[in-house]
Amino acid sequence: MIRKMKNDTQEIKILAIETSCDETAAAVIKNGREVLSNIISSQIDLHKLYGGVVPEIASRKHIEKINQVIEEALKTAEVTLEDIDAIGVTYGPGLVGALLVGVAEAKAISFASAIPLVGVHHIEGHISANYIENQDLEPPFMCLVVSGGHTHLVNVRDYGKYEILGRTRDDAAGEAFDKVARAIGLGYPGGPKIDAMAKKGNENAINFPRAHVEDGPYDFSFSGLKSAVLNYINGAKMSGKEIPIADLAASFQKAVIDVLVRNSMEAAEQYGA
Repeated sequence: MIRKMKNDTQEIKILAIETSCDETAAAVIKNGREVLSNIISSQIDLHKLYGGVVPEIASRKHIEKINQVIEEALKTAEVTLEDIDAIGVTYGPGLVGALLVGVAEAKAISFASAIPLVGVHHIEGHISANYIENQDLEPPFMCLVVSGGHTHLVNVRDYGKYEILGRTRDDAAGEAFDKVARAIGLGYPGGPKIDAMAKKGNENAINFPRAHVEDGPYDFSFSGLKSAVLNYINGAKMSGKEIPIADLAASFQKAVIDVLVRNSMEAAEQYGA
């Protein structure tokens, strides 16, 4: 018989499992706001060798690490599975093979320990992280999600109630960062490497385009910006000019951020956020 969750007057402890990409992670959360433990096994150094995440390698590493990561999360939080009221696990979107590892593990623990299982949408997880970072935060609010593979503008109406105002039409911001970083020889992961290089450059040196989607005023598009950067690099190489890496990184980053901020502020004004 499945153990019932406690009522609202008691503490609720949730074991959270995440394997959507290249990090095997487990955490224990109390009452949806307080982090008792947060254990992460990163694969970044491994995927650097290939210039990006290799799905098959990511899946195999999750299998290797997931048991010890969960055990460490429980140990650090000073709890056992007997103390856990529910298991939350990322079910998508993400790399299919990687997701399957986390979901299979969560299902197994849920079945063996008779603990309720809750599937969590990846983007909803990003949004809900704000409740941990800002423990007094309550809906409604406007949320900009800028992760590796997703760029969303979401009107959070209530807990679990979302209105997606904008999303990427092609490349997400994180994907554009990774591809541009690879093109200028900075390697993986692109975001922090371009950011570090941008601090040394002039963000107004190169005027890259800022896309505006006519039939979706809050949607994002970064493929044109990425192409503009690649064309600039190819043009410089063909004419024998030196590529100003720092200026290019700063100008590219400013173009991305300008679009993110513009759409967010326009939406916030329209919706009174």
